[in-house]
Amino acid sequence: MKLPLRTLALAASCMLFTGQLLAEPKRPECIAPASPGGGFDLTCKLAQSALVNEKLLSKPMRVTYMPGGVGAVAYNAVVAQRPADAGTLVAWSSGSLLNLAQGKFGRFDEGAVRWLAAVGTSYGAIAVKKDSPYKNLDDLVQALKKDPSKVVIGSGGTVGSQDWMQTALIAKAAGINPRDLRYVALEGGGEIATALLGEHIQVGSTDISDSMPHIQSGDMRLLAVFANERLDEPEMKDIPTAKEQGYDIVWPVVRGFYLGPKVSDAEYAWWKDAFDKLLASEDFATLRDQRELFPFAMTGPELDTYVKKQVADYKVLAQEFGLIQ
Repeated sequence: MKLPLRTLALAASCMLFTGQLLAEPKRPECIAPASPGGGFDLTCKLAQSALVNEKLLSKPMRVTYMPGGVGAVAYNAVVAQRPADAGTLVAWSSGSLLNLAQGKFGRFDEGAVRWLAAVGTSYGAIAVKKDSPYKNLDDLVQALKKDPSKVVIGSGGTVGSQDWMQTALIAKAAGINPRDLRYVALEGGGEIATALLGEHIQVGSTDISDSMPHIQSGDMRLLAVFANERLDEPEMKDIPTAKEQGYDIVWPVVRGFYLGPKVSDAEYAWWKDAFDKLLASEDFATLRDQRELFPFAMTGPELDTYVKKQVADYKVLAQEFGLIQ
């Protein structure tokens, strides 16, 4: 069937109008739900650079900081106050999913946002200052066995957080009650590094990407990284894993972005397409590597499925530690 020229012209103009509507978001913003300097900041700045380098955005998106509850404040703000803002991305990590599993984000669960993209992974790590008496994981464990109240551990978030879980798993493996450990709750990797270097804490439960600038400067050391095997990077190859020291603990820290729940399908599709292109780019792989992240690429429905399975698995782990019923 042939369509009249007028119909074809109208259809073409509608397509043009739709294309204009689906141009890049105005005033794009990435919210890092913590203080500057940590993993959320790193995640936002990675996307900020990469999206412009790949010409997917014409100008760098703003990076803003919304600390509180290791992600809870930002999650609630976007869901309740900015649910349809297609220009607002929020950074998340595996720690965000662990908190969701324990109900720490208030009345909103893992189904409250639109999970957009995972762009890389880091690994959990145990950090100390360069002159710490703890030379390896066993040194730390022996000190904890002797008197856990004498070792102040800084972690991103309170009991039940991702950083808490890493040291709780070490304690459990060593026969120490995790509840006996002495924690200081901090807001992300930036604050952990500051507290450690200022000698307000003796140990930082953090992740390797947050730590590497301080490792390379010589201010900090890592007692262990929670990866399956030593990481194949020149500056990381000498960092021992927890597994090789007799503690069978692996903790990947996946990082990515979500959008508000009422962002339209078309607007969501624009971002998904942008990240699909980004994640396939060799230039992006270089930027990711520069920020001490390892490959982990997932978008759209596949990511949504992954997130919901991870939350379910974390609920089981939280139950084992008596964090939820």
